[in-house]
Amino acid sequence: MRKTLLGLVLLAASVWVQAQEPVFKEDHPDTYTVVKGDTLWDISGRFLRLPWKWPEIWHANPQISNPHLIYPGDVISLVYIDGQPRLMVNRGNGGTIKLSPQARVKPIAEAIPTIPLEAINSFLRAGRIIEDEAIINNAPYVIGGEAESVVLGAGNKVYARGNFSDNVPAYEFYRRGKTYVNPETGELLGIHLQEIGNGNVAAVEGDIATLNVTRSRQEVLVDDRLLESEERAVASTFFPSEPSQQIDGLIMDVPNGVTQIGQYDVVLIDKGERDGLTVGNVLAIYKTGEVVRDRVMNERVQLPAERAGLLMVFRAYDKMSYGIVLQASRQMAILDQVRNP
Repeated sequence: MRKTLLGLVLLAASVWVQAQEPVFKEDHPDTYTVVKGDTLWDISGRFLRLPWKWPEIWHANPQISNPHLIYPGDVISLVYIDGQPRLMVNRGNGGTIKLSPQARVKPIAEAIPTIPLEAINSFLRAGRIIEDEAIINNAPYVIGGEAESVVLGAGNKVYARGNFSDNVPAYEFYRRGKTYVNPETGELLGIHLQEIGNGNVAAVEGDIATLNVTRSRQEVLVDDRLLESEERAVASTFFPSEPSQQIDGLIMDVPNGVTQIGQYDVVLIDKGERDGLTVGNVLAIYKTGEVVRDRVMNERVQLPAERAGLLMVFRAYDKMSYGIVLQASRQMAILDQVRNP
């Protein structure tokens, strides 16, 4: 009986290891020393064929309870103990330690991020998606600036008209972007609002407010709309994961207006929370195949889509989501497909 139980345990362990093995790269290093500028995604890519699997690998390792607290100088080793993969971490000053919650000598700010900080900055102000057109139509709007200026920026004073709340001391400036509909059903997916900047309310008289522009990423123009700040936290630390449901979607647009998509570009896709997407979900991007003419059959044929990259969802709405391209093996474009990785 004891031998039978032992055999079952060994068999289960063997099956588990075989199931995990394809996740690892064949040429993964035995050790890697973290350097300044590294990211968790890049480091995971050195060891794993599927980088978004790193939370599962680290979660399975009781020695690493918080994989985010990794610093330059740390040495990471992928080893097998009792047939199971383990990630061992040696601090730069020597000595193997357990990454359990406790006080650290080094501040968390020095820990390496999931993805590059400059990439994070690119989507901190990506904009927002609304589904009700009345939200933007009924919002206060810019009617002019000081000295009759029509183009304004940070440090300038602007005047806006509309209904202002005494409890809202600051607003964000938005410009209406594209309206997106499902190409097959015609369903409204959302309206993109491009974030322009911020302003503090200096005074309100009737339905006219005076605001000081505190930050602007573009010129504030007449007719730009004012909305209360959207309470959505965006951090540098994510938990990359696979979607819980089957996803078959499209890249609908690129907020910065480019036509060719590359690494760290922000994109809008036609799938959202109602489709099971959550922040951190990773999707594979497939380049839509070209349409060629079959000269033998004298007809046009669309070639199969080819995998071209990976994106991670960083902000999800009901019907649409923002994603950032983490990997790109070739240029991509609007209407390319997104699927489960």
